[in-house]
Amino acid sequence: MLTIGNINLELPFMLSPMAGVSDLPFRLISRSFGCPLAFTEMIDVNAIFQKDKRTAHMLSSAPDDRPLGVQLLGNSESQIPVALERLSGHTCDLIDFNAACPSPKVTRKGKGAALMLEPKKLRDILAALVRHSPIPVAVKIRAGWDADSVNARDVALYAEEAGINALFIHGRTKTQGYSGTVDYGIIREVKEALSIPVIASGDNLSVERVQKMFNETGCDGVAIARGALGNPWIFRQITDSFAGSAAVHWPDIAQRVAVMKRHLELAAGHWGEKRGIGSFRKFFIWYTRGLHGLRPLRDRAFRAASREELLEVIEDLARFPGGLSRRKSDQSL
Repeated sequence: MLTIGNINLELPFMLSPMAGVSDLPFRLISRSFGCPLAFTEMIDVNAIFQKDKRTAHMLSSAPDDRPLGVQLLGNSESQIPVALERLSGHTCDLIDFNAACPSPKVTRKGKGAALMLEPKKLRDILAALVRHSPIPVAVKIRAGWDADSVNARDVALYAEEAGINALFIHGRTKTQGYSGTVDYGIIREVKEALSIPVIASGDNLSVERVQKMFNETGCDGVAIARGALGNPWIFRQITDSFAGSAAVHWPDIAQRVAVMKRHLELAAGHWGEKRGIGSFRKFFIWYTRGLHGLRPLRDRAFRAASREELLEVIEDLARFPGGLSRRKSDQSL
């Protein structure tokens, strides 16, 4: 069990927030395979101030989408009370503050991973969150800014001093982005330094990688991001591994088609048909990784102008002659 404040998870894994990906349909599909905790996309505090309609839609949820975390992005302690007040009308169970996003358009504004360079400022922002939030607060950090400033342990101690309930850490620096290798050693160092739960992320692409993360870092939980793209089965596989099963079961083409159809219906219902189709296209690519000679069907999927046309393409996968190859356990995007 993993406990974060008043949130008790029977299994210590969850779905990470991913920009442009972690909408309600994707979360519901992941939940249906056993994902116990999920997050909205990262939301800038400024967008909450402006009462942006897209942000309100990003915060929409459903009864099956609990517990739900909201990840906030910002760089000012003074913004926190108003942001939390405006969030109060939305369903959420956990606030996660982002000090890890490596995107230049984020860091050049002093947000995301740029706060790794200002540990005391980050501490003060987190302390304001803890003071004003009625629900648990966490933070996500990175190993550091670059190879010459790996300071995750110090940043984590400042964060714990602020009173947060849990800490997420991605085992790469800002300059690495999502390339290079994860530093399991720095995650272990952070875990050994803190008394609050530490949830590790970075290359948790398979059951084998998740087991490696637990074994090498001693972390309390893991967060799944890219490993869930087109592969919600990863949550069932991890659940089976905790139950003692050594076998990793992969979906056949009929199971994959059924999930794709369900995902498309959810996307169209959530976003409306036109936007839902556009949102689903990237998932079509992810769901069909491993299929050989798929280009004609992918071309049809991207030309589809209606939900019915796209459903026909998905159904044609069941008769696809190219065959399905086993997804490699360490396959990356």
